[in-house]
Amino acid sequence: MTAVGTSGETTHGRRLVGELIRIHRVRAGLTQKEAAERLLISESLMGAVERGERIPSRDLLIDADEVFGAGGALKACCELVDEEKYPAKFLDWAKLERAARVISAYETMLIPGLLQTEGYAYALYGARVPAYSETEIIRHVEARLERQAVFSRTPPPRVGYVIEESVLDRPLGGAEVLKEQLRHVIDCMARFNHLTVQVMPTAQHTHAGLNGPMKLMATEQGRHLVYEEGQGGATLISKPERVSDLFDLFGTLRAQALTPWQSAELIEKKAAKL
Repeated sequence: MTAVGTSGETTHGRRLVGELIRIHRVRAGLTQKEAAERLLISESLMGAVERGERIPSRDLLIDADEVFGAGGALKACCELVDEEKYPAKFLDWAKLERAARVISAYETMLIPGLLQTEGYAYALYGARVPAYSETEIIRHVEARLERQAVFSRTPPPRVGYVIEESVLDRPLGGAEVLKEQLRHVIDCMARFNHLTVQVMPTAQHTHAGLNGPMKLMATEQGRHLVYEEGQGGATLISKPERVSDLFDLFGTLRAQALTPWQSAELIEKKAAKL
C-alpha cells in the first residue's frame, strides 16, 4: 500500500484528512505502528499522512476506512484528496478516467502516462521548466502511477495508443531508464489484451495527426470527450461535433500507423539496442 505525494505546503484540506485518519485510528484502539502494519505501510508514512505531510492514495483511504471502522467517513475524503493531487484543468479528466469505457491517445513527445515507469516519470517531472522541487516531483510521480490502477479494473477499459516513433528514441532519464520503459511497454502489450499500442513510423512523411497530440475518452455514461494540452495550457473538449471529428481523425491515425504486432517488433528492436 502506498500514499501519494508530498508538496512544500501542508494545505488545510490535507491537514483535515490527516486529522480524520488519526481520530478514527485512535477510536479503533490502534497505535500508529499497529495501524501501519494493518495497512501495509511504514510507521513513518502513517505519521506523515496524519500530520498532513503526505497525500494519501485512494486505496489507502478505502483500506483505512475498513480497518478503522470509519463507516465511510474516510472513503468520502477521496474527492478532497483528488484536488490535492491533480492540476485543476486535469482533475475532471482524472476522475472520469477511472470508470471510462474507452481511453485513447495520440502521443508525439512522451510515452503515455498510463504506461510510464516510475523512473521515466521521475525523469520527466525532474526535467520540468520551471523546475519542480523534489517534493513536488514525488507528488506528481506517485499521482501518475496511481492512475495506472485503471488497467486492472473490472471490467477494464479498452485502451489504445498511437505513439510517434521518435518518442521511442528519446533517452529521457538516460539509456537505462528508456530501456526499462520500452520493456515495460512491451510487457503491458503482452499482459493486457484490452491494450493496443501502435507506432507511427518517422518514415510516414505525412499523416492525420500532424496538428498535435490528443487524449480521447468514452465515459461509462456514453459521453465522448477529448483533452488537448500544450505549452499554452490544456483544454477539455466536449462539443459533440468537434469531438466526433477528432475521434474520426484518431481512427485515421490508427489506420496509418504500424499494426500492433509490427509495433511490438519495432519496440523490441529499439530496446535491444540500448
